[in-house]
Amino acid sequence: MTLSPTGVLEGAIRWYQRHLSPLSPPRCLYYPTCSQYALTAVGRFGALRGSLLALLRLLRCTPFNSGGIDDVPQRYSPFYRFSWSKAHEEPRLTPMVSDKETA
Repeated sequence: MTLSPTGVLEGAIRWYQRHLSPLSPPRCLYYPTCSQYALTAVGRFGALRGSLLALLRLLRCTPFNSGGIDDVPQRYSPFYRFSWSKAHEEPRLTPMVSDKETA
C-alpha cells in the first residue's frame, strides 16, 4: 500500500486535531481554525500547495491581526488576499462550508 504525501499530511493534521488540540484552550483568531484550514487546503490543492497556504495562514495568526473569516481560496494563489492577484476573493461575511469538508 502506497501512501500519498497528501494522505500523510491529512492524517497528521487529523491526529493533531484529535490528540493535541484538545489539550489547550481554543485561541485561533480565525474561522475556520488553522488546523481545519490546513486540512481543507491540503485536500483541495495537494501536499505542497496546501502546506504553503497553511504556513501563510499560521504566519497571519498573530495577536497583531484582527482575525475573522478566512476561507481557503477556490483557486490556488499564495497572493489571493491581495487585490492585484487574479485569484483575489473579497472577504466573506459568512464562511464557505461544504458538506464534504465538515464531515
